[in-house]
Amino acid sequence: MPQNINKDTQLCMSLAGRPGNFGTRFHNYLYQALGLNFIYKAFTTNDIQAAVGGVRALGIRGCAVSMPFKESCIPFLDELDPSATAIDSVNTIVNDGGFLRAYNTDYIAVAKLLAQHQVSPDTSFALRGSGGMAKAVTAALRDAGLRNGHIIARNEAAGRALAQQYGYEWQAEMGSLQPQMLINVTPIGMAGGAEAQQLAFEPGCIAVAERVFDVVALPAETPLIRHARQQGKAVITGAEVIALQALEQFVLYTGVRPSDEQVARAAAHARG
Repeated sequence: MPQNINKDTQLCMSLAGRPGNFGTRFHNYLYQALGLNFIYKAFTTNDIQAAVGGVRALGIRGCAVSMPFKESCIPFLDELDPSATAIDSVNTIVNDGGFLRAYNTDYIAVAKLLAQHQVSPDTSFALRGSGGMAKAVTAALRDAGLRNGHIIARNEAAGRALAQQYGYEWQAEMGSLQPQMLINVTPIGMAGGAEAQQLAFEPGCIAVAERVFDVVALPAETPLIRHARQQGKAVITGAEVIALQALEQFVLYTGVRPSDEQVARAAAHARG
């Protein structure tokens, strides 16, 4: 935090049904490291319209948006960036003098990671999940040119809808599929959850895959990622996703892009 909070200190915040500490610790660490007169605080709300109105009325510079507000906030905003219109979902609001522009840095982060890891458009994949984050990942896959994909979801209505929206196939279970890339966008493997020690895919599926992508960010090494590394597979981790999407929010709010080393330290601090 700034050493001296004053009238010019800019407030950034988050709105979530269940606020966490990652964003608060990540942003405030970088504000202090870079000497920026900003402060970040997490909030929840029962009135999303009033909360967004408060962002506008009080001149709050930036607002991260998490479930269950990613879609319900949209009617109260002024403009959606293509990253948000691609999936009709918002996770970042930037306030420019009362004009609220919305982004989805989850989509931005996944798109950048697919490029950084040089995932070929010819890669076949199976994505397990059908929620809001699954939508961001699926849209990024489509926009990266990946054509051969399956959405694996027990919720048939949600799974079919997601697959059809982005031009993929739906299955309730993996069955005989042997895709080159496995993607987990469910809470399986998440620390503190009922399935914290479970694998999102069977070991046999992992054995024949070339790459594993787990969106779960905590722990940084999920059971799925650990198993894939032991099998010598290429991996993309949720820790990469959460740090990159938070970084893109930070840049949107402040106009400052920290160094890779500063981002790594901030992410380690946020996970601590």
